Amino acid sequence: LLKSRSLIKHEYDRKHPTALNHQPNRLCFADGCRRVDYVLVYHCKRRQSQHRHSVVSNGNVPTPSRRSTKGDISEAVLEAGLGMEPPNEPQDKIREEFERRLQEEGLEIEHDKEMRTVRFTRLHVPWSVLSREAELLKIRVPTKKKTGLMGIISTFWTKINQPFQPGVPEPQDPRTRVLSQPFSRDKLHLRTACTQTCQTMGISSLLAKGVYDSAFPLHDVSIVMNDICVLQMLHEEWANYGACYKYQPMDLIRKYFGEKIGLYFAWLGVYTQLLIPASALGVAVFLYGCLTVDTNVPSQEMCDEHLNFTMCPLCDRVCDYWQLSSICSTARASYLFDNHATVGFAIFMSLWAAVFLEHWKRRQRCLQHSWDLTGMEDDEVRKNELRPAYEDFLLKKQEKKAKNNKKEEVNCTIMYYTKLASESLSWTDRLPGYCINISSILLMVGVTFSAVSGVILYRIIVFAVMSMNPDHEAKANVRVTVTTTAVIINLLVVLVLDEIYGAIAAWITELEIPKTESTFEEHVILKAFLLKSMNSFAPVFYVAFFKGRFAGRPGDYVYVFKDFRMEECSPGGCLIEVCIQLGIIMLGKQLIQNNVFEIAIPKLKKMYRTYKEEKDGSADEEDKDSKREPQRWDLDYDLEPYEGLSPEYMEMVIQYGFVTLFVASFPLAPVFALLNNVIEIRLDAAKFVTEIRRPDAVSAKEIGIWYNILSGISKFAVITNAFVISFTSEFIPRMVYQYLYSETGTMHGYTNHTLAYFNTRNFKPGTAPHDTDFDRQLRICRYKDYRDPPWSPESYQLSKQYWSVLAARLAFVIFFQNLAMFLSMLVAWLIPDMPRSLKEQLKREKALLMDLMLTEEADKQCTQSHPMTTTNNDVVIKGLEEGSPEELPVCSGVMLSHVHTAEFLT
Repeated sequence: LLKSRSLIKHEYDRKHPTALNHQPNRLCFADGCRRVDYVLVYHCKRRQSQHRHSVVSNGNVPTPSRRSTKGDISEAVLEAGLGMEPPNEPQDKIREEFERRLQEEGLEIEHDKEMRTVRFTRLHVPWSVLSREAELLKIRVPTKKKTGLMGIISTFWTKINQPFQPGVPEPQDPRTRVLSQPFSRDKLHLRTACTQTCQTMGISSLLAKGVYDSAFPLHDVSIVMNDICVLQMLHEEWANYGACYKYQPMDLIRKYFGEKIGLYFAWLGVYTQLLIPASALGVAVFLYGCLTVDTNVPSQEMCDEHLNFTMCPLCDRVCDYWQLSSICSTARASYLFDNHATVGFAIFMSLWAAVFLEHWKRRQRCLQHSWDLTGMEDDEVRKNELRPAYEDFLLKKQEKKAKNNKKEEVNCTIMYYTKLASESLSWTDRLPGYCINISSILLMVGVTFSAVSGVILYRIIVFAVMSMNPDHEAKANVRVTVTTTAVIINLLVVLVLDEIYGAIAAWITELEIPKTESTFEEHVILKAFLLKSMNSFAPVFYVAFFKGRFAGRPGDYVYVFKDFRMEECSPGGCLIEVCIQLGIIMLGKQLIQNNVFEIAIPKLKKMYRTYKEEKDGSADEEDKDSKREPQRWDLDYDLEPYEGLSPEYMEMVIQYGFVTLFVASFPLAPVFALLNNVIEIRLDAAKFVTEIRRPDAVSAKEIGIWYNILSGISKFAVITNAFVISFTSEFIPRMVYQYLYSETGTMHGYTNHTLAYFNTRNFKPGTAPHDTDFDRQLRICRYKDYRDPPWSPESYQLSKQYWSVLAARLAFVIFFQNLAMFLSMLVAWLIPDMPRSLKEQLKREKALLMDLMLTEEADKQCTQSHPMTTTNNDVVIKGLEEGSPEELPVCSGVMLSHVHTAEFLT
């Protein structure tokens, strides 16, 4: 159940086993000496024939060997207080057999002595078991201090960076690194068949079958470092909003929670750190727009009332003609985000995405080295673990086959399970699940597009209704009002569908019957990302690329339900609406998810769980023992169960999509992401330290499939930004006008150039304004499009300017995409995946290990020649001391401990 690396994490002392257990009965068995390493929880109905249990502990019972007879095991259980009355429930039999086999492995078990609805089974792993299961290689590798110019730079940077470092004491000499080669045995009974159910008895299988309700290690207040509690240090230096400006104590996080969680917070820290330059440049682009908006000629022309641009009505019958100068504020606001600096910022963000991925790979390599993950696979035992649903399906298939062949009932043996595990499901077994998967995903895609279509209809209908309002002020703000309310509705729909899609992704993946947990997790992540990203980005894609492109023109509009015209973009473009859409969805999604889904809902669940436990406890027998003070396992059980890192990764990956995919239309997205992540890190830290049960320490050397998703988003972002600049912003039309059609080579006359003419006599019957404040003899109105005028032989046809602008837009897409891709690949090629200093360190360590192996071989030969010279398995090799007049070697001291020579050579 426990990883053998607990040898280091729990810091056991063989000579003084109770040194870390001074807290009375908080983390210990009833004897106050043996610490609780793991807790199993299950619900149980009290039997009327039993009034109370005695303290169940096999601490004084000799540990039976694996070849013990059935009588020996029963005797041990009897002495331990389990009772000889056979359990009536099948789950009780499985639980009893599982715990008996844990005792066979040497684990010590203690049960609650009082009769309660919720029962706790506490496990203690003695030092002898840990020593047997762990094969640790601990090498102290002091390296030379940096000297010369690099030493000066390193010292200077360390002093500058010191205020941002967490106040965590160094556990060792900073020039010393501990190398370990753990033999990880994640689950002692992962491949053991249960004679009661003919299935495996790994804890995951037992949890899935309801034999146990939960299994978790305790939040350990007894782990200390320099006389300071590790949990307290994490709370003060990590899960504290006052430490937002400091780096995260990554080694401490990894020590307490394991490598997988440590890598998540390391990745989040790197992502947040690199958002700083992107945010600074995004603010600079926005400020550039603010400083130059008064000199922007197109904005000035749209705000100039003397130019007298009379625009065509925005709706049929009830809408009047209007002046272009009435949307002056919208045009000026659009320029803040749609200016010349935006293009450069979009190219920069493409390079930023490449630098971020390369920087993370370097950081990941450094963590793999410092955490001794270089030569390991990602939790090999967990990676090959069969899922309980897969086992059940195989077992039912074998039983059905045996029944059809009229064979005897299958015999639950290790050989049988080995044969069962080697089999796999055929495509016919998985076909129903795949069909349901495909149909469910298509259905969810349809639901997403239906939601977007519903919001579009809302915008069209509300816009038409509000346009009938006789109040001129209400009419003037109708576009902003409709856009804002529609985006808020979009936000609520996105939040609701996100929760639904997450549950559906897990459900349809279960129907596939994946073989292993790693396969299941990858499939769930891919499906959830597909559905959630589509749900989050679909409204933005509609506004950016589709809105106003199928509306038609005056006299030939496209209608919905034969009465409502398709919505159009304002003459200033749809970019400002994209900014509003991004800002509200991005900020609202993060604020609501942080405050409601990550704070409020877990607290409500905890309150409900506490209320339910108190209600169940009131129904128990009233005795003295039932009124005891809550122990550590009681408090931890009241916390929220750990549900994995996928929701945390998903939230940040969706945010990464908002930052990169549409950054050309919203340069302030990195700023909002940075502010959110500074709070998100501390919020997640507080959640892990105080709100959820302590997770199992899981080994991992990388973030897995999430890196591939990030890489795919980065590449897709180049395409989306190219199309946003080309087709959504006014950058290309302005460039085409200035260099092809402007007589003075300036932007003067650009607004008039982009507005087409329409003869009011060409309105379809019943669509012209009924009441108008303008001259009834008005014959010409303007609209945003490149079309020939009504006096042209080809009236209202797309003009040559339209095709010139379209060609320029497509050419820019190709140019921008190839330039950004080339620069990204250049950056990836220039930045090596592994730092040079790490390469040199690995070479030195490889040379050190070769010397160590040669020394071991020499000692072995010496031992064979003189068999009585030594009986100690520990080998200590000392090198030259630092400061010796001779040339200092790569490493000045080596120590090898708790490693058998033959095993190390293997």
